[in-house]
Amino acid sequence: MSLDNAPKLSWWNRIANPGQFVVMTKPFLWPLTILTAALFVIGLYYAFYASPADYQMGDTVRIMYAHVPNAWLSQFVYATMSISAIGTLVWRHPMADVSMKAAAPLGALFTALALFTGALWGRPTWGTFWEWDGRMTSTLVLLFIYLGLIALWRAFDDQLRAARVIAVFTLVGAINIPIIKFSVDWWSTLHQPASVFRPDGPTMPGSILTPLFAMFFAFTFLFITLQLKAMHTEVKRRRVAGLQRRLAQGDRT
Repeated sequence: MSLDNAPKLSWWNRIANPGQFVVMTKPFLWPLTILTAALFVIGLYYAFYASPADYQMGDTVRIMYAHVPNAWLSQFVYATMSISAIGTLVWRHPMADVSMKAAAPLGALFTALALFTGALWGRPTWGTFWEWDGRMTSTLVLLFIYLGLIALWRAFDDQLRAARVIAVFTLVGAINIPIIKFSVDWWSTLHQPASVFRPDGPTMPGSILTPLFAMFFAFTFLFITLQLKAMHTEVKRRRVAGLQRRLAQGDRT
């Protein structure tokens, strides 16, 4: 069969090849980096200069512009890992476990930042850095789940076998995401109920929503950029590991 008559691969099959995935997605890295930087410039401008202090919380409200996006990403990244875990177990897609592994450290970072900025916000707002309420406790559990999954990846030499085992643990850990989401509705403690994504619309004024959404998009595109870069790095790391194994086998024969 000539090359002209060879069947063309779909984009799904093309990105299943790690080398093709890197070639196809590498041109997006610089535009994503520039877009992320521009969104942060806009978001920080609104957060620190173009929005007023809250009439109750004062300038403390500006911590929220970092806290809320990190809290959102702590759950969104885990949802991304859960979808990747399904891709690993159901379709055995080669890039699914790469995505799952690359996202875990980023999820741990965003969760740690959410807890840290939440403590900074809680001290002047509630009079305490920490309270064992439903939202904070379940978010701390999420951080431990991330750290446990990262440790599991490092415990396996065979990354393909590790991917299937960790995919199962990732899906088990996903039960914590709805607990975080609905904890403020199930347990009435320090955290107020949802005030942005509500069926009847946000309860916040536009002067707070504008910087909040600007920072929300800035942090979300930061994750997308870092995730893509981390996946490229993981593909290259596996290539090097494969070459080292073949060289070692060659030395023994």
